[in-house]
Amino acid sequence: MVYLDHAATTPMHPAAVEAMTAVLGTVGNASSLHTSGRAARRRIEESRELIADKLGARPSEVIFTAGGTESDNLAVKGIYWARRDAEPRHRRIVTSEVEHHAVLDSVNWLVEHEGAEVTWLPTAPDGSVSAAALREVLTHHDDVALVSVMWANNEVGTVLPVAELAAVAAEFGCRCTAMPFRRWGSCRWTSPPAGCRR
Repeated sequence: MVYLDHAATTPMHPAAVEAMTAVLGTVGNASSLHTSGRAARRRIEESRELIADKLGARPSEVIFTAGGTESDNLAVKGIYWARRDAEPRHRRIVTSEVEHHAVLDSVNWLVEHEGAEVTWLPTAPDGSVSAAALREVLTHHDDVALVSVMWANNEVGTVLPVAELAAVAAEFGCRCTAMPFRRWGSCRWTSPPAGCRR
């Protein structure tokens, strides 16, 4: 198989370039109360609503970040802290060693600075993780704060069975993250699996 990465270096869609170009000359701090600030805020919120609609999400679930690394940090650390704070024994992160470096860096930071524990899921030679392997891990650990798996491997292109993995995580009451920020538009999008939402 030949895998040519078209995720991290995908050119902007012409419609996105056109929309961005149309507002580049617009001024206005979206946090300000003056007219141009309110207009900027309106554009942001309309964009948030449009994206939420396309994803089958609520606008409050759409968070704009500077990029994938910031998104991964926010998801992994945010869910970990929320689960740990709600139930201090939830200190375990379940993930695989083939995750994107932004996820691995976040996990390792939590281990080094926050006392998190990590259980590494076994991976197949193609970078995939099986639902059976996740079930085996979750059967032996009741202290899981989150499960984090990538949607599509950024090195070899393997698309993971995220719906199956999320269903297993949900069976055990675990929150999971599936990192789709590089997949939207690359393959058919469906709403995040039930175990990965809310």
